[in-house]
Amino acid sequence: MIRPIAPADTPTLLELAEGTRFFRPLEIVALREVLDDYHKMNHAQGHRSVLIEQSGQIVGFAYYAPAAMTDRSWYLYWIAVRLNLQAKGAGTQLLHHAEEEIRQSQGRILFIETSSQAHYELTRRFYLKHKYEQAAVLRDFYADSDDMVVFRKRLSE
Repeated sequence: MIRPIAPADTPTLLELAEGTRFFRPLEIVALREVLDDYHKMNHAQGHRSVLIEQSGQIVGFAYYAPAAMTDRSWYLYWIAVRLNLQAKGAGTQLLHHAEEEIRQSQGRILFIETSSQAHYELTRRFYLKHKYEQAAVLRDFYADSDDMVVFRKRLSE
């Protein structure tokens, strides 16, 4: 079941993100701030955050929002699935749900940024598998030898 996140979900979402081993401590702090801001005001600005539950347990979440000062462009800021449940369909369900909500909001394109580091190879393959194209690489963006890889997918004509 996919549902909007609630404030009470925040501790579980932080634990889930940390448990994936993909996010640095600074990013976990940022996630807490993002979720707090989402509940205080950003949901009213069109930001969306959903989670997926299986057998009553939260197994993943996604956070996406319109890109400011654009014509219906959106960003997928966060998508995470519990480490032991990755590659079993929850991420695909979350991504498809986000794409459909964006389409219903008249969104035309979705952008996703990720790292070039080797441990993100499966993440990059995930986006390619779901018909995203690699649109850009910003060399040394996150750190020396850690590029930002930008993916895009047109959702409407």
